[in-house]
Amino acid sequence: MALFGSILGVTAQQNKAYKILDVQNFKDSISNKEVQLIDVRTPDEYNSGHIKDAKNIDFYSAEFTEEFNKLDKQKPVYIYCRSGSRSKQSAVKLSAMGFKEIYDLKGGFLNYN
Repeated sequence: MALFGSILGVTAQQNKAYKILDVQNFKDSISNKEVQLIDVRTPDEYNSGHIKDAKNIDFYSAEFTEEFNKLDKQKPVYIYCRSGSRSKQSAVKLSAMGFKEIYDLKGGFLNYN
């Protein structure tokens, strides 16, 4: 039972690391601050328009994990994609990689403007 409880504790802790923010809260959180802002769309999508100062790390890229490992896992990371699906999947991966605070833009870039 103790092992099962500790596994559940880890799962609950990982879920706490990941939060979905509505557009206004996301904008407020990234404005006038130096943050780790990541666009997980493809390079073509990124080049067609992105949030100012966002770094592009393609969700489908073989270097996805390698690129995220270059970031500071102790600092918050703000992620978004086109509509929210890839960023949600990215948040799960980042949590498993040890990121402590992950913020996902609800509705993605389509919802941002």
